[in-house]
Amino acid sequence: MKNEKSMPNLDKYQTIFQNINAIRVVTETLKTTLGPYGFDKMLKDEVGDVAVTNSSAVVLYLANIRHPAAKLLVSLGVVHNREYGDGVATLSTLIGELLRNAQELMLKGFHPATIIEGYNLALKKAREFLKELALELRKEDLYWIALSYLGSPSNENKYIAKIVADAIERAGSKDNIYVNYRPGGSVYDTKLIDGIFIDLGKRVHPDMPKVLRRARILCINREFTVRAPPGMKVSSKDPKSLLAFTEFKHRVTQYVVGLIKKIGANVVLCDKNIDEIAMYYLARAGILGVRDVEPDVLELIAKATGATIISNARDLSPEVLGYAELIVEDKIGMEEIMYITGCKNKNVCSILVRGGSEVNAMEMKRKVESLVTLMDKVYKSKKVVAGGGAIEVELAKRLRKYAKTIPSKLQIVVEAYANALESIPRYLAYNAGMNELDILLELRKRHANGEQNAGIDCNNKEIVDTYKRGIVDFYDLKEIILIRATEFVNSILKIDDVIYVKRKKKEERLPPEIREEVRKAERVRKMLRFKSG
Repeated sequence: MKNEKSMPNLDKYQTIFQNINAIRVVTETLKTTLGPYGFDKMLKDEVGDVAVTNSSAVVLYLANIRHPAAKLLVSLGVVHNREYGDGVATLSTLIGELLRNAQELMLKGFHPATIIEGYNLALKKAREFLKELALELRKEDLYWIALSYLGSPSNENKYIAKIVADAIERAGSKDNIYVNYRPGGSVYDTKLIDGIFIDLGKRVHPDMPKVLRRARILCINREFTVRAPPGMKVSSKDPKSLLAFTEFKHRVTQYVVGLIKKIGANVVLCDKNIDEIAMYYLARAGILGVRDVEPDVLELIAKATGATIISNARDLSPEVLGYAELIVEDKIGMEEIMYITGCKNKNVCSILVRGGSEVNAMEMKRKVESLVTLMDKVYKSKKVVAGGGAIEVELAKRLRKYAKTIPSKLQIVVEAYANALESIPRYLAYNAGMNELDILLELRKRHANGEQNAGIDCNNKEIVDTYKRGIVDFYDLKEIILIRATEFVNSILKIDDVIYVKRKKKEERLPPEIREEVRKAERVRKMLRFKSG
């Protein structure tokens, strides 16, 4: 194999090196959050408020990062977390190592184009190897993956992992799972509900039943009130007109409630207000009414009960009603909550998250929502790979073997890619308090002897067959991390200059076709903004 003939002028790569260094400052911070024993980060804002988290996605979003290249990493991490809910620490760690190895290769004389070509070649082979190493999802893997996401195997995390695993197995899709929180109690008060609950759900009239069996549910997505018909003039200065309108409202409301009763409905759920006259006639008819139901909750109730959401009294018919075995109004603390269970569609369920304080409950809700997003993809994929760094070591071994067949300098680039993959088990071991060098050497030895599922059990501080031990990772997540890390690094290696431009004022002087492209880019940037829990 031939070496580079001459060293390039490194001044050409000054911008690339600056971008790499800026990004690595961030990745070096995030790599210690990797694994079940990852460290926490303390975040302090300008007014002195402090937050503690081990979520790499939260750190990326909240940290005051100003360098343009590092901001690209933030955008990538935010998008990745929104789609998968996990893997940001692994992604950022791999990006940091790939960039570090690329920088070393450039200092040795490798052109960025050569590194990009080699990394793309390594990615292609790694995906092929990953497909060969994929394993079938077992029922218990849902629980193990959920527990791995939550971190250390504490009793609290085991409890939450079991709830989420059961929920996704029952629902089959995250679209059938409703997650909300209520402060108070403990994590062990978190529960999986067979159906839907309405947070702050309350009867609109005290004469309405608190417990209702064999509920026939009418869902309305507009305000339950009567408006003045065309031609009727109503003025606050004219008592007669007010009286006429009130009598009109009574007649129409009584008629509509009669229709609701006639089609068999005994529950009315409305995502807006139910006026006082309607409350009165519903209570007289023995119909349970609930107002201000959140629109997304109303849609889930409709899905669970088989109801059709209507917005006009003309659509009233028995066919639009949903069914549930039981509706109960209860209290948690001083606030009401309503449970709708025994629904027609058994796939819809809810997770009511509890926590000792508002902050704790919100943080647990965020974790559960992210975990549900991840488990949804796991359940649909049906494929896993050995965890604990096993898959990365095996991919690195196979890439090194493949690199020996390449008769060009790309061999060294592929080997650099393989070395970067091994950063994952190294930092898993380091964060767990193990000797990272000894662990990595032992893993290489085990994989060389054919133990392709050999990885790190961080809880017991040993190397085991992670698939048999139940330490597994999501196949699709591993693949997308490889793809996104490689594409991101290659895009950074292509940037040879940073140009600062004025916004808005200069945009108006651009040609129309360029101006439209700028606006598209701005819309995309706004879409990538992250909104935490």
